[in-house]
Amino acid sequence: MSPAPTLAQLTTIGVGGAVDRFVEPESEEAFTAEVRDADAAGLPLLVIGGGSNLLVADAPFHGVVVRDARRGISVVDDQAEADGGSVVITAQAGASWDDFVAFCVASGFSGVEGLSGVPGTVGASVVQNIGAYGQEVASAVSSVRVFDRKNGSVCRLEREDMRFGYRNSALKSSMYSAPATPAGNYFPTPRYVVLSVTFALRRSESDEVAFGQLAKALGVELGERKPIAAIRAAVLSVRATKGMLEDPNRYALPSMRGCRDEHNVAAATLQDQPDFNRHSCGSFFMNPILEPAQAVHLPADAPRFDAILPDGQPGVKTSAAWLIDHAGFHKGFKVRPDAKAGLSTLHTLALTNRGGAGAKDIAELARTIQDGVEAAYGIRLVPEPVVVGMDLR
Repeated sequence: MSPAPTLAQLTTIGVGGAVDRFVEPESEEAFTAEVRDADAAGLPLLVIGGGSNLLVADAPFHGVVVRDARRGISVVDDQAEADGGSVVITAQAGASWDDFVAFCVASGFSGVEGLSGVPGTVGASVVQNIGAYGQEVASAVSSVRVFDRKNGSVCRLEREDMRFGYRNSALKSSMYSAPATPAGNYFPTPRYVVLSVTFALRRSESDEVAFGQLAKALGVELGERKPIAAIRAAVLSVRATKGMLEDPNRYALPSMRGCRDEHNVAAATLQDQPDFNRHSCGSFFMNPILEPAQAVHLPADAPRFDAILPDGQPGVKTSAAWLIDHAGFHKGFKVRPDAKAGLSTLHTLALTNRGGAGAKDIAELARTIQDGVEAAYGIRLVPEPVVVGMDLR
């Protein structure tokens, strides 16, 4: 029996300690049984997807790490006789998110092409409510089939039950008692563990371009329609220029083989040397949503967008990347010249493993940036990844 992989081998940022037990159940029954058994034994439980939104301490994880090996994608209902008709698709939680997007685009199903290149799995996508380039997964979700750890039963959550918000959902909320503060009962895995997600998409070979940067890349006006294949290609290209794609070389590791469609991995640009800008958790800090009274203190040139506060009241969203850069932390910033962690040289919102970094190195960089932004603007940035074994409040 081969030893369990370390969390450094399972995460896109490449840090994290050893684990006591790692399992990859291949059926729903086996998957839920692992969750039940860990809970019954009082063991820490980490249900992991692609490992892209996760920062775990260097110390061993004395619990159970479960990765869903079910990766099926199926069309449930496709009765559309013309463009614009609805299509219902169900994907198992362990399916790679970008494999799912590639399937939809190849099938002529629109609604998720703007989310191309987002790393992770279908199950994780609804926990985080991933969003990019004018689309959020919430707009495509019909329902989510989950295992309720509290009641020990399988149930279905409709879209309204998910309480989607900016990078948030009812599932993610069950993990926290306050921003970046783990809840006692359900952390680092939500009360509701995703088994599968059902999406309602449209049969259409084209879609509106809903994001300015994407429109510029495509050479069209905002709101114009373009083929979804062209939108996907442009999104992947733009993400690549920012270093915001995962490193496809990781799928050659024994711990990652079989997690993605081999054709899609082969289609990615493999490199002889590692691209350290891709060794990250993606966007590390969430864009702050401020109360209007707090937003008036932002500099005049700071980005401002209408948003909704957690209590449902109107708020103002600003850019974490802008705050970081204007607080003096520019692309490539390191706390020391020889530091093994640094900001991406392409994007200030990505904290990267420059080779040989540990979780403590990433945490030191994160705290330095949090402290600097708070000193400059009175705003404490909240990490977007799930942070296990460390406190980054």
